[in-house]
Amino acid sequence: MTTSATFQQHVLPTYGRFPLVAVRGEGCRLWDDAHRCYLDFCTGIAVCSLGHCHPRLVAALREQAGILIHVSNLYQIPQQAALAREINEEHVRLPGKVFFGNSGAEANDGLIKAARRFGHRRPQPDGTPRFEVLTFQQSFHGRTLGAMAATGQTKIQEGFDPLLPGFRYLPFNDPAALENAARPDTAAVLLEPVQGEGGVNVATPEFLRAVAAFCHAHDLLLFFDEVQAGFGRCGEAMAWRAIAPEIQPDGLAWAKGMGGGVPIGAFWLSDRSIDAAGTALSSLLGPGSHGSTYGGNPLVCAASLAVLEEIRGQDLAANARRQEARIRQTIGSWQLPVVTGVRGLGLLLGIGLDPTRIPTPEGKTPALVVVNRLMENGLLVPPAGPNTIRLLPPLNVTDAEIDEALVMVHDVLSTF
Repeated sequence: MTTSATFQQHVLPTYGRFPLVAVRGEGCRLWDDAHRCYLDFCTGIAVCSLGHCHPRLVAALREQAGILIHVSNLYQIPQQAALAREINEEHVRLPGKVFFGNSGAEANDGLIKAARRFGHRRPQPDGTPRFEVLTFQQSFHGRTLGAMAATGQTKIQEGFDPLLPGFRYLPFNDPAALENAARPDTAAVLLEPVQGEGGVNVATPEFLRAVAAFCHAHDLLLFFDEVQAGFGRCGEAMAWRAIAPEIQPDGLAWAKGMGGGVPIGAFWLSDRSIDAAGTALSSLLGPGSHGSTYGGNPLVCAASLAVLEEIRGQDLAANARRQEARIRQTIGSWQLPVVTGVRGLGLLLGIGLDPTRIPTPEGKTPALVVVNRLMENGLLVPPAGPNTIRLLPPLNVTDAEIDEALVMVHDVLSTF
């Protein structure tokens, strides 16, 4: 039985899968079951930060697997403590504490719980807890019931109502929309510095600063979802710092690239005081308030620590910035009518497509037409909405690999 037939018989059809059957990877290359090699600029959707099977990650997994794979969070896990210290001191560089889970959706669920706990500690004047979280149109925060309710896209939510209450969606990059947005029950704002799934939309510095001022004025928590954008992907250790570095968020969510392919997610809460008594925000989630059976076990923490130390030690964020400049310059020089622009930061980039120039069969978007053509030519990229394709290569991608990919992108786009 073929892999495709086995999928159809035994796996829930929750993904619109491409026909490619991946069997091996090395660096920026991926091979299918027919031994064809592809240049991988999808990387698990910004997951494989160091490419496939990076020697440092493989060595960390092998070593830790021979020592201790899993132990309950009932006990202290040294690898978890070391990873949290690396994140706090070298990447966030603000006083705070980390909770480890398994995915980005879980990380955002943790932030939502923190907002509600904060709303109980700092309620409305009549003592009613605050609970509402403001998010933004075209956002994507995950597919659990909580993260899905926070997502400002109706297509993600269709057929799953009633949704978890307590969310409103504001226009992205519109400071004026904040003016009268706070209500008595509002507790927090959650946003992506760069909207990945929503079309690769970058928050402007003016907008981020307006959101931060809005939160300060109304005693709201400021949360950044950096699940796709964090840990060097956008040219800085933390994506918000590439836009407005002076801002100090109250909470952060990560996953994807922090594990290099190993399933790990995390959220961070600031140690800042939230009341006159000196109560730290990070203290609100105490024993029994949150948990994860697999979260932060020795194996995944050893792997993530190796990935983050490699990103930092090799200054791969700088490579992301340098490659972004090269990509923008090259695509701009093409002057192709089908390209409406390049959006994004670092190596989270979207190429906008003019849908009027791309013939689309029924059931296909312009982005899917281009993605399929690129895959036929040997380049893997994911879509980001109907009219955008994403470039998400490893952070250690070379000049030669970027140039090779751009030749393929030009060859396909120049046919429209």
